[in-house]
Amino acid sequence: MAALGWLTPRRRSATARSVLAGEASAEAARKSTRAVPEREPEFPVPGDERAAAFFDLDNTVMQGAALFHFGRGLYKRKFFDTRDLARFAWQQAWFRLAGVEDPEHMQDARDSALSIVQGHRVSELQSIGEEIYDEYMAERIWPGTRALAQAHLDAGQRVWLVTAAPVEIATVIARRLGLTGALGTVAESVDGVYTGKLVGEPLHGPAKAEAVRALALAEELDLGRCAAYSDSHNDIPMLSLVGHPYAINPDAKLRKHARRMDWRLRDYRTGRKAAKVGIPAAAGVGAVAGGTAAAIALHRKRR
Repeated sequence: MAALGWLTPRRRSATARSVLAGEASAEAARKSTRAVPEREPEFPVPGDERAAAFFDLDNTVMQGAALFHFGRGLYKRKFFDTRDLARFAWQQAWFRLAGVEDPEHMQDARDSALSIVQGHRVSELQSIGEEIYDEYMAERIWPGTRALAQAHLDAGQRVWLVTAAPVEIATVIARRLGLTGALGTVAESVDGVYTGKLVGEPLHGPAKAEAVRALALAEELDLGRCAAYSDSHNDIPMLSLVGHPYAINPDAKLRKHARRMDWRLRDYRTGRKAAKVGIPAAAGVGAVAGGTAAAIALHRKRR
């Protein structure tokens, strides 16, 4: 058996083992200094003038619906009477119970709501919008979303609101927040007076994506470098249009879609730390009245 001793590996001496350990440690140290850890790209990118951000308004930038608060203000100022209130309350109740957007029913609701402002001057509604912002909206801005918008502004990028709310109201909110501007639903006016008709349709769902696409083309933006923020699955077309989509305070359908697509997610509705998906980055009469304005869209007709 002694003759087979050469087949049995010899145990290294303690000194040899120490040398081996030291050499292995030194090599690992050299490799670690050469390896550059993968870093998250800075976002928003400072100075990128071809990038911009697009924010949905309701439940994304502001708690609740802008039109709800606008309706409260209009009812307070007696833009409609109790009979109108009852009709709008029924339409709003039907929509909530049905849970679907039947085109014929929605058209009827829009026509009824537009009749409220028919004959009123654009300037009058703009002035009222300023008052309503101070009365009902200013204290309902989500600080977290506001900070996201400010990050884009600080990076030198433009920031727009994109909402189905009347463009005049959206513009007031954008200006008060120091944003670039707003895309909103447009209503027809002649000589500064509302006709009671929409120009096109409410800026909702796919229409938002088309508005963002048109603005990006006009402003020479690269949508792949832009960001969009929304709480609603209805805005998936807009979110899918940009390179940096965010789900903010998402509904169940949008949350599920965001997780599947590995989109970024923020939730500011509770005190818990915001959840993250993907790569993280830097009552009574008043309630019913809010529903009455659900289709009001206020904008001068371009002549």
